[in-house]
Amino acid sequence: MKTAAGKSGARRIRVGIIGANPDRGWAAQAHIPALKSLSDDFEITALSTSRRQSADAAGKLFGVPLAFDNHQDLVNSAGVDVVAVTVKVPHHLELATAALEAGKAVYCEWPLGNGLNEAETLAALAKTKGVLAVAGLQARSAPSVAYVHDLVQQGYVGEVLSTTLVGSGMGWGPTVEPFNAYLNEKKNGATMLSIAVGHTADALCYCLGEVRELAATMAMRRKTFTIAGTGEGKPMNADDQVGVTGLLEGGAAFSIHYRGGVSRGTNLLWEINGSEGDLQLTATGGQAQIWELDVRGGKGAQSSLELLPVPAQYRWAPPQAPGPSTNVAQAYAGFARDYREGTHLCPTFEDAVTRHRMLDAIETAAATGQRQRLGAAVVTCETV
Repeated sequence: MKTAAGKSGARRIRVGIIGANPDRGWAAQAHIPALKSLSDDFEITALSTSRRQSADAAGKLFGVPLAFDNHQDLVNSAGVDVVAVTVKVPHHLELATAALEAGKAVYCEWPLGNGLNEAETLAALAKTKGVLAVAGLQARSAPSVAYVHDLVQQGYVGEVLSTTLVGSGMGWGPTVEPFNAYLNEKKNGATMLSIAVGHTADALCYCLGEVRELAATMAMRRKTFTIAGTGEGKPMNADDQVGVTGLLEGGAAFSIHYRGGVSRGTNLLWEINGSEGDLQLTATGGQAQIWELDVRGGKGAQSSLELLPVPAQYRWAPPQAPGPSTNVAQAYAGFARDYREGTHLCPTFEDAVTRHRMLDAIETAAATGQRQRLGAAVVTCETV
């Protein structure tokens, strides 16, 4: 995909961010730096938090003219074209629904909903409203993932025979920061399965095709965890081991194993093995939507892998400061084209439903011990 830094004479897309906490959070760490780096395409015109004091503080800190203490005022603002939903998962359905009902385009963070049913509800509403609705599955926008997608399409590995992915959740380990404790409660919909596995499996399926059938095992090996800074112990209520095996639609065998916490060894290793060559992606952290991935490959007469630097053409956004904003900026660069040109470069709510269905099938397979078959996939994103 090639992106331009804003069309000459085109009005900037006005973004309102729900959940722009001035102290911490995904909006401050990722969305705001990403959008500000794409200032030819976007301007942040509004934000909202749940309290007047924090809304005013965020507006002042981030230099945003409109600061609301409720989401309804933001989604109804005439100064907002696109609503970014960057709050905890249990609130996605309510907030994204409000934005869609107001006729606004939406960028909702992943997971789209707290489970498959909520995601399907939002996708149906977006279709009815006829607006652009994008889910924050930004791992597929990572330069390395976009590059590997094209290498596979161009036949670098020949026919894909199998793929193997091992990763660490980074979270869901022995200790957790107080503000992330909600991740260890399955009912909140923000588990290792939905976040770490969901993001990275989306990159895998984007590059290699959707899942045809799968079997799965899930386990909760850590029974408790400790709140960092306080030493308080709490019961773990989310699985910290996820193992999945099966077949992709093209017939390739796949396996995924995620484990909670951080490994002293490998935190992300993804290999693609083909009839003519091999590709390997590695990272120091297990969440592909955040950590930079290195690409290595070898084919033909080569007996080992070599580093494959990612070509500059796959970096669609300006370089970012250290932190998680790189792939979010990449996704927003595609969003600008989708918004203006009607392309399908970013994963839509319908694409997000496809991923939710995969995760739902993993849970069902693990609970029943029965292999699950998945239907035809939603149309995948374009590459240009």
